[in-house]
Amino acid sequence: MNRIWRAAEVSGRPAVRVVCAGDEFISARLLGDAVVAELDRVGLAAEPLPIDSRWPSEPFEEIDGVREAAGDPGRLAELVAGADALVTHLAPVTKKVIAAGRGSLRVVGVTRGGPVNVDLPAATDAGVPVVYLPGRNLGAVAEFTVGTMICAMRGLPPAAADLACGRWDGTGFRYQRVGLELRAATVGLIGLGAVGLRVAELLAAFGAQVLAHDPFADPAEAARVGARLVELPELLAASDVVSLHARLTEQTRRIIDGAALAAMRPGALLVNTARGELVDSAALDAALSEGRLRGAVLDVFDPEPPGPDDPLPRRPEVFATPHLAGASRQVAEESAARIAREVATVLTGGTPTHQANPTPLPNTG
Repeated sequence: MNRIWRAAEVSGRPAVRVVCAGDEFISARLLGDAVVAELDRVGLAAEPLPIDSRWPSEPFEEIDGVREAAGDPGRLAELVAGADALVTHLAPVTKKVIAAGRGSLRVVGVTRGGPVNVDLPAATDAGVPVVYLPGRNLGAVAEFTVGTMICAMRGLPPAAADLACGRWDGTGFRYQRVGLELRAATVGLIGLGAVGLRVAELLAAFGAQVLAHDPFADPAEAARVGARLVELPELLAASDVVSLHARLTEQTRRIIDGAALAAMRPGALLVNTARGELVDSAALDAALSEGRLRGAVLDVFDPEPPGPDDPLPRRPEVFATPHLAGASRQVAEESAARIAREVATVLTGGTPTHQANPTPLPNTG
């Protein structure tokens, strides 16, 4: 244990027991340090109970009814029994885990934009609020989006791959092959939530013209970032780049289908750093095969990871990455600090900023 953990334990104050379920991105140590510091700030001592999974070295999965989860729910349940709080990134907070905390567990904190690894009905039934962090990685995703957009527009991924294999291809300077600078491009954003707004801000700094389609967008916020709200057909037809930032709903599932791809400007680029299910993969492969698009940036897939027979990651026109848009040190460190503040707010009787389930009755066992 480091100095701050020892200091909390010998402070003489009653200790709040907090299970810190981390992984190889946001570790139990990182969570524990943040929890100890934040609870100390509000006059509470913390006793962190650490446990780590091996994600991402080992993939997350569906576990006992919760999605995108990593770790052993049985071991987690053992630690949660008698604990006051649980903070985690990906741990499987299943019905069994919630049941183990009946009578003691007062809050679950999840360092994610959506707590899909938590059984929300079970938590609500047990009287446990679940707090989470919408937009927690918006800066990282926005920078990744614009950076990969520039790389793909300029043809850098295949050029770098050729050079790595010993091939010097000087034909990348042919007029027919060179791409646009962002200052000359029209970029269409499908989805103008927290990430979409930040992407628009970055694009404005490059001088790009930004269109956006989002039925729920705030016109004032769109105007603030220099984005013009339009209907989807206009966005598809007018954009040199179409970038996806919508949440996955039944209305947005496969919003980029064969018809949408056919409606895009010839030679346009598609960027998806949101959810793989927003795109019809077979239709995208066909559009690339027929040369209708310049290429695609894909950080997400359907399914994920993509199968060995998925042609998209192997296409030279596709800049494919393994769901890395939200990976930065700032995301890990700031997420730990933010969720510690949310948990401390609940433990001291306050109202959290973001709660995923209805306000439940107190956990009385």
